[in-house]
Amino acid sequence: MDASTQYSGFRLGPVTVSPPTVLAPMAGVTDRDFRKIVKRIGGVGLVTMEFISSKMLMQGDQRIVKLLDYDEEERPLSIQIYGSEAATMADAAREVQDRGANVCDINMGCPANKVLKGCAGAALMGDLDLARDIVKQVRAVLEIPLTVKFRLGLDDRRANYLELGRICQEEGADAVALHPRTAAQRFTGKADWSAIGELKQAVSIPVLGNGDVRRAEDAVRILRETGCDGVMVGRGATRDPWIFRRIEAALSGSDVMEPTLQDRRDLVLAHFDTLLEREDARHALHKLRTFTNWYSRGWPGGADLRRRIGPAGEDPLALYELVAGYLDELIVAERVEECRAA
Repeated sequence: MDASTQYSGFRLGPVTVSPPTVLAPMAGVTDRDFRKIVKRIGGVGLVTMEFISSKMLMQGDQRIVKLLDYDEEERPLSIQIYGSEAATMADAAREVQDRGANVCDINMGCPANKVLKGCAGAALMGDLDLARDIVKQVRAVLEIPLTVKFRLGLDDRRANYLELGRICQEEGADAVALHPRTAAQRFTGKADWSAIGELKQAVSIPVLGNGDVRRAEDAVRILRETGCDGVMVGRGATRDPWIFRRIEAALSGSDVMEPTLQDRRDLVLAHFDTLLEREDARHALHKLRTFTNWYSRGWPGGADLRRRIGPAGEDPLALYELVAGYLDELIVAERVEECRAA
């Protein structure tokens, strides 16, 4: 079987995920604007919304409700929810379904302290009875596919990911995703991909591998080494939104057109234009700084740009102009070199 057939995609009930790539949910990152950027570049089979608090959603918190906005071009779309009360999680899952999500995902892997303190996210790996009840009650109210994302465990002594994977399967989950670090590790150290292979052997439902996928070659390797059904990319996509297009090409054995500096400038400034239009000044400034830090990784002189954004002040437009000027300088320098070479 050639690679293009072997890695053509996988199914979540009626939803086909092809290519077998998923944009991971990331708080403050995978908002509607970033999801659309990734979809428009191409190569991603499923995008996931930043996680939603089930409790705040059911309380009608308008900031949370606003996060649920999406455009039809994003489909298929997964919405991830988190919480520690099974009944509330079920209510939130029903709300997610009613809003038209293609897939509902349960977060059992977030290591953030504010989530752990609420006995949600990765904390659920410390209470598998509650984890089972949440999956069971959520599954009971859904007609759309259900997935669960989790880690190895709370720490090295409590690595119970195989048991949780089996629980998810027994209670009707359509797939599971594993980030093979413990909650204690957060994002430090190296992801243990061998655990993904062990989970794949332990369950019969699709398994998604996540962690340390920064290049297309990493995605191909995680699929081949672990036998998992799909690859989920998080931080790698923030540094390189073209990664999914590269993965698709690598899996199919086709060539990929690399983005030019002009392509990168157009993408970054279009994204930042949207942020300035949609967000208030404080949130726009925060996102501009965050995404500049990510986007500039690997750019010529990117480290210097990152040093300059701190002193840029509190004006988001000033930061925008700083980045635009930097990119324009890069393009001019590139064209000068091309003329000299000719």
